[in-house]
Amino acid sequence: MVDYHAANNQQYTAEGTPIYMEQENDWDRDLLLDPAWEKQQRKTFTAWCNSHLRKAGTQIDSIEEDFRDGLKLMLLLEVISGERLPKPERGKMRVHKINNVNKALDFIASKGVKLVSIGAEEIVDGNAKMTLGMIWTIILRFAIQDISVDETSAKEGLLLWCQRKTAPYKNVNVQNFHISWKDGLAFNALIHRHRPELIDYDKLRKDDPLTNLNNAFEVAEKYLDIPKMMDAEDIVGTLRPDEKAIMTYVSCFYHAFSGAQKAETAANRICKVLAVNQENEHLMEDYEKLASDLLEWIRRTIPWLENRAPEKTMAEMQQKLEDFRDYRRVHKPPKVQEKCQLEINFNTLQTKLRLSNRPAFMPSEGRMVSDINGSWHALEGAEKGYEEWLLNEIRRLERLDHLAEKFRQKATIHEAWTDGKEAMLTQKDYATATLSEVKALLRKHEAFESDLAAHQDRVEQIAAIAQELNELDYYDSPSVNARCQNICEQWDSLGSLTQNRRESLERTEKQLESIDELYLEYAKRAAPFNNWMEGAMEDLQDMFIVHNIEEIQGLITAHEQFKSTLPDANKEREAIQAIQAEVQKIAQHNGINLSGTNPYTSITPESIDSKWEKVQRLVPQRDQALQEELAKQQSNDHLRRQFATQANMVGPWIQTKMEEIGRISIEMNGTLEDQLTHLREYEQSIIEYKPHIDRLEGDHQLIQEALIFDNKYTAYTMEHLRVGWEQLLTTIARTINEIDNQILTRDAKGISQEQLHEYRTSFNHFDKDHSGALMAEEFKACLISLGYDVENNKQKRLGQMPTEEYRALLISTGNSLGDAEFARIMGIVDPNSSGAVTFQAFIDFMSRETTDTDTADQVIASFKILAGDKNFITAEELRRELPADQAEYCIARMAPYGGPDGVPGALDYMSFSTALYGESDL
Repeated sequence: MVDYHAANNQQYTAEGTPIYMEQENDWDRDLLLDPAWEKQQRKTFTAWCNSHLRKAGTQIDSIEEDFRDGLKLMLLLEVISGERLPKPERGKMRVHKINNVNKALDFIASKGVKLVSIGAEEIVDGNAKMTLGMIWTIILRFAIQDISVDETSAKEGLLLWCQRKTAPYKNVNVQNFHISWKDGLAFNALIHRHRPELIDYDKLRKDDPLTNLNNAFEVAEKYLDIPKMMDAEDIVGTLRPDEKAIMTYVSCFYHAFSGAQKAETAANRICKVLAVNQENEHLMEDYEKLASDLLEWIRRTIPWLENRAPEKTMAEMQQKLEDFRDYRRVHKPPKVQEKCQLEINFNTLQTKLRLSNRPAFMPSEGRMVSDINGSWHALEGAEKGYEEWLLNEIRRLERLDHLAEKFRQKATIHEAWTDGKEAMLTQKDYATATLSEVKALLRKHEAFESDLAAHQDRVEQIAAIAQELNELDYYDSPSVNARCQNICEQWDSLGSLTQNRRESLERTEKQLESIDELYLEYAKRAAPFNNWMEGAMEDLQDMFIVHNIEEIQGLITAHEQFKSTLPDANKEREAIQAIQAEVQKIAQHNGINLSGTNPYTSITPESIDSKWEKVQRLVPQRDQALQEELAKQQSNDHLRRQFATQANMVGPWIQTKMEEIGRISIEMNGTLEDQLTHLREYEQSIIEYKPHIDRLEGDHQLIQEALIFDNKYTAYTMEHLRVGWEQLLTTIARTINEIDNQILTRDAKGISQEQLHEYRTSFNHFDKDHSGALMAEEFKACLISLGYDVENNKQKRLGQMPTEEYRALLISTGNSLGDAEFARIMGIVDPNSSGAVTFQAFIDFMSRETTDTDTADQVIASFKILAGDKNFITAEELRRELPADQAEYCIARMAPYGGPDGVPGALDYMSFSTALYGESDL
């Protein structure tokens, strides 16, 4: 579409006359028009007027009749000027028509047009000559006067434009606006020059002007929205076509093609902006999906790690531990990589948004990088707590199994001892016994009481073990409690029965005085010795659990001490057996008829010998068990040393690499591509170290399978080394991402390698503590050293002075940034007010200050061109001017236009443009 609004900037001659009026001195209003020219002007001017009036939904049929009331004349001027004229009078009287025409003539005069001999009465009276002259004056002012080519304007400018555009075409020589256009080739050449797909120029013949003219007029009307303003027959049938009609027609071609070029430029700008926006939206969608998936995995995993429901057996807990190892080896490592990649994608997206002058990306609620880090921290906390709980639970179950077995052994021994004791205590054998027999029964009972007292400790141990099993929540506590209750009740019963029998025997003792001293001595010495042997057998068969070599060596030492007491115990056994032998000897000597059993004790010499032989068999078995456990602990110690050797090598290596990466990020030299190549090679060398970590994981698994819970040979744990390894991979990945972003910034902003090197050198110079960030005062000094000037907001250098000399000169002369300007800069590079400026933020600021980017105002201006200078645009115009996918992208996102000058389906391109850049208003 044609923009006539810019025509208000009028040019004048030295005498004060508009230039286009100089070109129109040949218009003699006192002479009659040539009839052929008048016909051509009527048709041309009428078509030209209708091409503009149709924008207002109307048209004219007769140029001298339809302008008589002044209404359509005022409407025409409003359309082509874009300005509002005074309100017209709607009356039908002649005075109302004259007043309306005068308002139109006054408006034309206000634009610097000098109207000679044209009055409102002549227009109202339908004077064709005056009406055509007035329309020609309007065409000159609003359609031709603003044409400018190489400092020529109006008619000369239009002619020069035609000559340049048609110069390459054969049989076309444009020298004027009449006979040069009669054969129609010039019209076709103009169209072919701008839209070659519409005309096959090589098929046109100079000797067929009617065909040439009709072809050009039909193509222009159909494809260029230029109405047919002349008839080919009138041009060919006239010796000299009307110059004004030809100029009017040609000016429409000029404006049509000039507008198309502007539209193409505007469309290209919009396409560029929309392509960047679409790419950023895809990156945002990818980030949201990856963040959602990772958070969902963490959400599902944490409850599993927080589940502390204990299992009943060691096998079930071992399976839980195996599941946890599988999670560590298989499921978690890919998620660590996803988390690292998520942070890299987020940083890259933010860099692209900054480079394209877009607002920063804010993920949806709960999906910020900080939210993901928080969830990851919670996951690792649950993971650490879960592992500690597993190990503690395994220790608890191991102790429970040991205590339960110990309870069963002691209970079995006690129950075997108490078997038949109630029957013995309730028998009435003393009623018919002799005095000696009664005395024997009494002594036997005393021996029993001694034995009973000796068993008191065992009963108390059984009760204590049962209580501990209850406190540790042993799964089979009911059966333990029932058995313990039976033992305690039986023990109480034995105590009562023992007391009752003693009282009976003491009553009988007064009547019986005969006692066999030897039997008594035998019983008294045999009982404790027998109890000692039972205790020794119990200790030799007792289970043990140790966790290191020192503990097993302590048990071996105690066992050796026990073995050293065996010779004395054997002497005691021989002494006891000698008492029994003496009894037999005296009986035989005195002819005493023995009953066959010792009346004071049930412990026979045979039982003592049997138990002694059993003790002798158990001693080497105990030796073997202790030696096997010693070998096991030695193997465990070997596993500790093996893990410690590898861990003491891997731990310092990781620390060294972390320090090297810190130095590399500060002391980078060469081009960014060289730095990136070096970092990737460095990253590959780190990845190649992974077999050492895997080997360490294998050693750690062997230690856990052996239930080894401590290691005095190293301060490193597998958890510490895993965290260090993951931090090392993350740090090198972030450093590489920083260099990638610097390359992206350099390429997008057009920053040279020398500029980047200068920025890096200045930044490192003021980064005294090598932390990778500048404090506020360091950053200020760095800007001053680069010659940043507050008042002009650009960088300057004093002549060709080197950077180091210029930096020293600025600082020594006290040159500094203004407080307000520096506060503004800090607000850009440090939006979170942390007090520190990273190198990436510094580069972004310097690139933003030295390069240009698209703005919302530029995009709005481009859309305005596509919309034909309207404040809105239609879907049809977008589909015509833009590629299909980007046109649909705009249509889907533009809000309906709400202005008073809108039409059905109008779209608001202004709010859409500002939204692209995150602005609330223009």
